[in-house]
Amino acid sequence: MDVHNAFLHGDLKDEVYMKLPQGFKCYDPSKGIELIVLIYVDDLLVCGNDEKIVNNFKEYLSAYFHMKDLGKLKYFLGIKVGRVEEGFMLIQRKYALDLIVDVGLLGSIPASTPMEQQHKLGLDTSPFIRDAEQYRRLAPREKQWEVALRVVKYLKGTSGQGIMLSSKTDLNLSVYCDADWSACPITRRSLSAYVTLVGDSPVSWNTKKQGVVSHSSAEAEYRSMAQATREVKWLRRL
Repeated sequence: MDVHNAFLHGDLKDEVYMKLPQGFKCYDPSKGIELIVLIYVDDLLVCGNDEKIVNNFKEYLSAYFHMKDLGKLKYFLGIKVGRVEEGFMLIQRKYALDLIVDVGLLGSIPASTPMEQQHKLGLDTSPFIRDAEQYRRLAPREKQWEVALRVVKYLKGTSGQGIMLSSKTDLNLSVYCDADWSACPITRRSLSAYVTLVGDSPVSWNTKKQGVVSHSSAEAEYRSMAQATREVKWLRRL
């Protein structure tokens, strides 16, 4: 749903601060019925396990605000939502193409990989980019700018790819993690990475530099496993 003229309903003369408590839920009197609303400024996603309750909620909002029902979810926050028999497909093709156009690479040849190995960007001493807009957009130095453009070229060839949220009822939680020992040539810190899946659906992923220096590749791997384990424990509670 979309709110028409959300910022024109009235003038606020006082400062208003509003914050919902963590884990806030509004329960319907009917047992087992759930209604979930995701709000971003004046855009709303409404979903639930009872179609009548969902429709009643939409009618309630429309009675107080000038609302527009956009029907089934198709596009939200730069993400296109496609429906297939296997589930939902989330694609950021438009966002990727806008980025490609911004840097002037629409006619370029796509790159097969996002980055070359052993790039040593942490030790890069190439000249700084003179164009401040380029610096703010992607990278500060010329060599780093070239590497960033390669990532954009990779996106050009993979803009149609996305994330599949499977319609299967498999709720088994699995996680894969890895570490790149002493990856940063300046701090000698390692990189940790993990991806978690519910069934066949990826739900969270992260790549981050470790907080301390690992003295061996085994230590770096254990730190990566510890980070992934914390994520799994949080997801299990969720």
